[in-house]
Amino acid sequence: MRHQGAAAPCAEGCGDDTTTAADRQSGNTADNDVTRTAAAVVGDRPHAVSGFEYVDGELHAEDVPLSKVADEFGTPCYVYSQDSLTTAYRTYDAAFDGLPHLVCYAMKANPTLAILDLFARLGSGFDIVSGGELARVIAAGGDCRKIVFSGVGKSDAEMEAALAAGILCFNVESASELEHLAAVAARTGLRAPISFRVNPDVDPLTHPYIATGLKESKFGVALADAHALYRRAAQMPSIAVRGIDMHIGSQITELAPYREAASRMLALVDELAAEGITLEHVDLGGGLGIRYRDEVPVTLAAYATMVRALFAGRRERLLFEPGRRLVGDAGVLLTRVRVVKPGASRNFAVVDAAMNDLLRPSLYDAWHAVDPVRARGSDAARHFDVVGPICESGDFLALDRELAIAEGDLLAVRTAGAYAMAMSSNYNARPRACEVLVDGASAHLIRRRETVAELHAHELRLPTRPH
Repeated sequence: MRHQGAAAPCAEGCGDDTTTAADRQSGNTADNDVTRTAAAVVGDRPHAVSGFEYVDGELHAEDVPLSKVADEFGTPCYVYSQDSLTTAYRTYDAAFDGLPHLVCYAMKANPTLAILDLFARLGSGFDIVSGGELARVIAAGGDCRKIVFSGVGKSDAEMEAALAAGILCFNVESASELEHLAAVAARTGLRAPISFRVNPDVDPLTHPYIATGLKESKFGVALADAHALYRRAAQMPSIAVRGIDMHIGSQITELAPYREAASRMLALVDELAAEGITLEHVDLGGGLGIRYRDEVPVTLAAYATMVRALFAGRRERLLFEPGRRLVGDAGVLLTRVRVVKPGASRNFAVVDAAMNDLLRPSLYDAWHAVDPVRARGSDAARHFDVVGPICESGDFLALDRELAIAEGDLLAVRTAGAYAMAMSSNYNARPRACEVLVDGASAHLIRRRETVAELHAHELRLPTRPH
């Protein structure tokens, strides 16, 4: 995978009703429309998300009160705004109007079928990193001719499936992968279209877990080795050299690393062209950051201005692989306070969501804003650690947050559209949350909650031993 998730630059800890019926808690009910009951008060930070605002004191997803979502589908529950998703994609795509380009959504950020379906309908391509992701794009109605296949460990079976599907390009990440791909293509009688993912050795100034363009990274081929690899690939009858690719990291909030990396790539493109190896496209990857707390993300206008300056007068088609930038702001994790537990040194709000639902805070010390769905008076506010029921001290969603809450209250964990549900698990034998997509005044169940029985449905007990 090209990046596992996002990390906020700062660490956590820098502060700032009753159970529903079983069928509603399961999230297995049919789609229903819920209508707006009521303009905005602020939560614990300013939000860029137009899809989630307070109306008459209650947080809404578009026109739907989040309490209605909780009543209908239960908690924990991921809630997405279709308008936010659509606007994010169209804004990104429009930033490069007039340039030949293709936006390929990096689906590892959120691979839920309905979201892929939405982006496919908007004309998006897809950046995939596994055969499973390829199957998801196909199931969602995506165009395989708009797929780029990244990742350092593609299997022969995955290569063969992607060749059969007719994808746009393989982003090759090693000399060994090139040889394997050439052999698979030759065996199937096809030519494999390739780019090399070139590692420009540029520091993206982000969390070390999601910096992927440094020389010590497992990703890509070294810039110094790339020229010879292109020569080798150009001589292979089962390989069709198509482009060049880079991806230097995730949650990047400065332009300078992009400019430096792209400039190094273009110098190589020109060297190859002088030798007769002409590339059709340049893939600039993704990684543009979003605001989780107090970051100042690069604006699309500034990024597009830089790209236009670098590519002025050039003929190559541009490919982009945004993930978090398209989906991060478009989702919240809806959770209910089960227990308020005062302590001598800190207070705990134990909620029904946990690290298996949202891993980023535990894994990266990532910061997500947490807002009450219905605001109480600020005079009742205390500092809380918002924690889950998992048997780990590292099970927390937020630390040292000033909140006015009581048992039974609903909380919304903000900016949870990317690397949230995608990284969820069944740790402690917990069913994964359901997912709901809100479109105006309608709330649609797009993934039902797992049942406990489903968690062990594929497991087998030991055979009976004869006495």
